[in-house]
Amino acid sequence: GGGPFMISPMAVVRTQVGIIGAGPAGLLLARLLQLEGIDTVVVERRSREYVTERVRAGVLEQGTTELMVEAGTGERMQREGLRHTGIHLAFSGQRHHIDFQELTGRSITVYGQNEVVKDLIDAHLATGRPLHFEAEDVAIAGVDGARPLVRCRVADQELEIHCDFLAGCDGFHGICRASIPPGQWHGYERDYPFAWLGILAQAAPSCDELVYSLHERGFALFSMRSPAVTRLYLQCKVDEAIESWTDDRIWEELEARFQCQDGWRPNRGEILQKGVTPMRSFVAEPMRYGNLFLAGDAAHIVPPTGAKGLNLAVADVRRLSRALAAFYRDGRTDMLDTYSEKCLRRVWKAQRFSWWMTSLLHRSPESSEFDYRRQLAELDYLVSSRAAMTSLAENYVGLPFD
Repeated sequence: GGGPFMISPMAVVRTQVGIIGAGPAGLLLARLLQLEGIDTVVVERRSREYVTERVRAGVLEQGTTELMVEAGTGERMQREGLRHTGIHLAFSGQRHHIDFQELTGRSITVYGQNEVVKDLIDAHLATGRPLHFEAEDVAIAGVDGARPLVRCRVADQELEIHCDFLAGCDGFHGICRASIPPGQWHGYERDYPFAWLGILAQAAPSCDELVYSLHERGFALFSMRSPAVTRLYLQCKVDEAIESWTDDRIWEELEARFQCQDGWRPNRGEILQKGVTPMRSFVAEPMRYGNLFLAGDAAHIVPPTGAKGLNLAVADVRRLSRALAAFYRDGRTDMLDTYSEKCLRRVWKAQRFSWWMTSLLHRSPESSEFDYRRQLAELDYLVSSRAAMTSLAENYVGLPFD
């Protein structure tokens, strides 16, 4: 057995698809592949606690919720998720409701990304397939040839995982995209001159839908995570010092920006968490190099205004799982070959929508009073035009996966 300080020799593991990253993209891909009888090994740098506790997105498109149910991982989401049939847009002291259900026949579900991750981890562990948390020194090789491999160390065991394909689901700062040689991909990006100060508050939501507000002092968003927890955001400076925002100051600013003639305001409660989120748009093209396929944040980032990040990751892995299933079932490579091109068409439409929502609802440091008046006019047009509201609703509830 060796003493406690002996590192055991390298263990060589063979699998069909190696997956780097146990966020929503990697875990859902593993689940969809399991259902197709395709073997996977998932490797994650962070701890299980870290990936289940980080509070991120919370708005699921209808297609995302349908896929979770189809994958057999939607039971708790169906029970605890909050189904929403629209949103409110607030400006000039008035709230206007946009009814997605009436305009498109579709809806959204508010259910935290960390809850999705918990459900997917539970389903994965129940299968007994490997899911390695706290993997150290993760490196990949051979993606340009026939047999990619992953090397890492898990609990003092050196692992070498040989696979047919590798899925890079390891986020914006992960190793997968970084391992593609320069000149083999191009990044398109835009940084925004503002950020979001986000809080999680122990307070029952005071409205049954999300409220997006444009105020002369900047943007604010009212959201929720459960019947007892409210999620709220304020536009702030990119280099905002979180220490300068006392709880009282946050609530006063939120109330000022949400001020409506109908007297609505968010309920106050203990602030459980606060943090500043920078705003960025990013797309890597192509989303494939050899036998390495990028999915989710490893390939693209959207500003959170349009609630698209998690949903885009789901669309990617749905397409990738089907392409891999066609390969293993029928020897077909055509779906793998069009993976990047077809994903990117949807990604760019989501980028357009996220950029538009962000530009519509935030006050940029560079913008003038003219720009603010123009934004108010656009919002006024939007809430008085069925065509404009339908366009927003179609994009918000999610464009078709295919």
